[in-house]
This record gives sequence, C-alpha cells and structure tokens, in this order.
Amino acid sequence: MPFSAVMTTRRELLNLHDQQVRGTIASRLPHNWKPSWDGPVLQIATPARGLAFAQNLDGLSVKELDALIGRVRDRSAARGQAIEWKTYGHDRQDLTERLRLAGFAPEDEETVVIGLAADLTAAGEAPNRVVIRATTDLADLRRIAAMESEVWGVDWSWLADDLRDRIESAPENIVVLVAEAAGEVVSAAWLVIIPGTEFAALWGGSTLAQWRRKGIYRALVACRAQIAADRGIEYLLVDASKDSSPILQRLGLHAVGTTTPWVWSPTT
Repeated sequence: MPFSAVMTTRRELLNLHDQQVRGTIASRLPHNWKPSWDGPVLQIATPARGLAFAQNLDGLSVKELDALIGRVRDRSAARGQAIEWKTYGHDRQDLTERLRLAGFAPEDEETVVIGLAADLTAAGEAPNRVVIRATTDLADLRRIAAMESEVWGVDWSWLADDLRDRIESAPENIVVLVAEAAGEVVSAAWLVIIPGTEFAALWGGSTLAQWRRKGIYRALVACRAQIAADRGIEYLLVDASKDSSPILQRLGLHAVGTTTPWVWSPTT
C-alpha cells in the first residue's frame, strides 16, 4: 500500500520519528521517573526497571562508547536495578555488540510501524458482549494491571501506579481504554500523545488468551485512532511485537524500522 502525499517515504517518516519521538523523551516523563544525562545518553530511573536512550553516538570512539555503556550499567548496579537500553536498527552498527560485551542481553525485536490516524478510525468494532470505555479510576487501573500480570505471567502490579502517575502528570496526554465482558477486564490499551509533535503512540493492547482473535485489539486501535484524529494528531506509532505487527500492517500502518531492548540486570 503506498503512502499518501502527507506521509511521503518510509525514510522520511523514520527521520521524523527520530526528531519528534526519540528527540523529545526527556520533556515528557511522568513525575516519578528521574532522568539524568551522560553525554548523549538519557538514563531514567523508573518504578520498574531503568531505561536508557541515546542518539548521535557515531562521533564516539569504541573506547568512549564502552566507557559510556559501563557508566550506565554501573549506575543501575548501584541502585540494584535492571536497565533497558532501547536500540534501533539504524543506530550505530557496533552498538549492540558493545552492549553485549558489557553484559546486556537482547529481548524480542519489535517493528516500528507508523500510520495516519485518520486511516485507522474504522479498523474494527468491539465484538458482542465486549464494552470499551475510557477510565482514570485507580480501581480500574489495578484491574488492568492484574489482567496484564495474567497475560504475561509476571507481576505487573506496578503498572497501575505508573498509569496513575501519567494521568496525574499530564491528563491531556494519555487516554486509558479498558475492554470488559460481563464486568471482567479482558483487554486494555492506552493512547499516549506526544506533545509538541505530530505523533501519538499506541501502548498496551494485551488481551486474555480466551478473548483473542475476536477483534478486540482492532477495536481498541480504532477507538484510539478516533480520539487522536479528533485532536488533530497526524500519525500513530507502535513499537509492535511479532504478533501485533502483521495485524497493524494489515490495518494500514507501515513498517519503518526495528527496535530491540537490550537489558542488563544485577543477576546477569
């Protein structure tokens, strides 16, 4: 499917993503996320594991890059916290090898997909017996976290406080949607608006196993796309898993690159 005139080429979209999305992270963090800079690296302490983001690493020597990675790792070690360095397929070519040598390990690769919000408003409708609604209620956020814990088989209880902090920090920049069937939370997703840019991100979208392949994910995409379009947002962005990427591309989003978390933990 070709891009519209607005969207131009994949390369241009990727450049726009680097400028507007990767380039504005520090200005839009929740209140309880603590950022610090070390040269080109933004390191963030969060309630879960730490995060590291970096661009423009090409000017560093290998020795300088290794020292930078080591400092990021050591600061996390001092806090007793794991850290995720978010890499992209078009980053400096030896970055992932230097991370590996520093004790980081890759998680699953994701595909960066981007599409026009206006093109996704008819992506799907909620199936019978499923109701989708927006919420800011802490009890709902805790139910969402419990659903995510069941889906992924790990403790996601921290998510409720994280979503609450995002809502309290900038309520105009996040919309949390919950999908329920007979009062049970079966799926949830949220729209994260990136202020000062043409982008909003689609986050979440996890669904209980017995409720998958019923169109709930597509309906949540459509709901969020409509909210974004109503607010004049041009583009929707997803760092998509191997399961959701084909669905999103069938709906009209376009793959423009890849991203892979590289993680160091105190137990590594």
